[in-house]
Order: sequence, then C-alpha cells, then structure tokens
Amino acid sequence: MAPTTMGKLAAEFLISEANNNRSRDEVTVDATAAALEPGTILGKVTASGDFVRHAAGASDGSENEAGILMFGIGAVEEERTIVARDAEVSQADLTYEAGADAAQITASNAALAALGIIVR
Repeated sequence: MAPTTMGKLAAEFLISEANNNRSRDEVTVDATAAALEPGTILGKVTASGDFVRHAAGASDGSENEAGILMFGIGAVEEERTIVARDAEVSQADLTYEAGADAAQITASNAALAALGIIVR
C-alpha cells in the first residue's frame, strides 16, 4: 500500500492568539487562480477588497501583507477566516509567495509584525 501524505492542517501555523478570537477576521478570499493551504500569507486587493495570495511585485494592494489564511481553500472565491492581528505564528508552517528568498521572507515577517503577528 502506498503511503499517504497529509497536507497542512487548519491553523497548524498558529502558536498563540488573542482571547475571544480577536485575532481573526472573516474575509472574502479569491483563490480562483489556485487552491491555497492554511498558513498562506495574503494581501488585500484594493479595488475589490478581496484577499489573495501575497505578491510582492504586484501593484494592486496584494503586495502588502494583510493576514494569514487559517483554513485551506479550493480554487474558488468564498468567505474564510484569516489571522489579521495579535498572534504568534510558526515560520516553518507559513507559505510565502512563490520563489521568496531570505530577504523577501524577512520583509514579509516585518510587515506581519507591523500587524501584530509575530513570526517565530
């Protein structure tokens, strides 16, 4: 029998968060381009208000880190929970933008820290 590989679990990246789910927001995530795993860093498109996978080279608002996806999402657009503030997260369990190098990861971690999300 072939071994089974599990993907990332919901909120696996989360170390701690503020009481009463104050760290979380319900937002519209547009993942129509591709499915997204829990722990994916998101940016917010200014024109639509939708959250998408963070892209440092973009100029539509998604170049700014705005939160972390809490639960996975298929290639659809729908409401999802994100961690938006006041939390500690594990860097090993985050999904940065495709091809992110050490400098980009450091910059993303600093941007998340500005939101109150501390990467450990």
